[in-house]
Amino acid sequence: MLIKEMLDEEKPRERLIKYGVNNLSNEELIAIILRTGSKEVSVRDLARHIINNVKSINDLKDLSISELSKIKGLKKVKAVTLIAAIELGRRVYDEHIINDKIIINSTTIAYNYFSKLLKSSHQEQFLAIYLDTKKKLIDYKILFKGTVDYSLVHPRDIFKEAYRLSASSIIIMHNHPSGEVTPSSDDQKLTNQLVEISKLMCIPILDHLIIGQDNYYSFLENGHI
Repeated sequence: MLIKEMLDEEKPRERLIKYGVNNLSNEELIAIILRTGSKEVSVRDLARHIINNVKSINDLKDLSISELSKIKGLKKVKAVTLIAAIELGRRVYDEHIINDKIIINSTTIAYNYFSKLLKSSHQEQFLAIYLDTKKKLIDYKILFKGTVDYSLVHPRDIFKEAYRLSASSIIIMHNHPSGEVTPSSDDQKLTNQLVEISKLMCIPILDHLIIGQDNYYSFLENGHI
């Protein structure tokens, strides 16, 4: 059904105005962003096709323009529009985390705030979280993306950023795209290396989390830090 054929109370824009953005489905929100469909497909059906092409809505952030453009009815201009909207949402979320100066004094809090940045990624990513003396968040940085290769995760990069930010402690985190959170021998080796260096630098590594789909492994909670 085309948008113009719907009753006003069924149209995504009108529903947003009447009921608020929190009451709209992902399909309706995407339809509003795209504005129109194509000759072959309505905007609601196009939004549905997009959602059906990913396991979760979070996976959309990892799709390129060319990947989105392969979806029937989604041309390059609409793919660019969708990617821009997703990136804007990510930046708003990032700024919210930084500006709120959240206190990260437990593994659970670190996981709750930052796991969503990693757990649905199809690439392995390495994240460092920098804290002040009161465990308040100063900033965070994704230091590495791509195929697993710990030779590319250099301690220099982690601690250089810590000094730049005058951080007092660090939590590190990386994801396993497979969903398996059991640490590998390389995970353990890297953790041991970073912990030893952190002692020399007087900027302790508080924890190292491995992120799966809906779970995590904490080196601290398992007695390895």
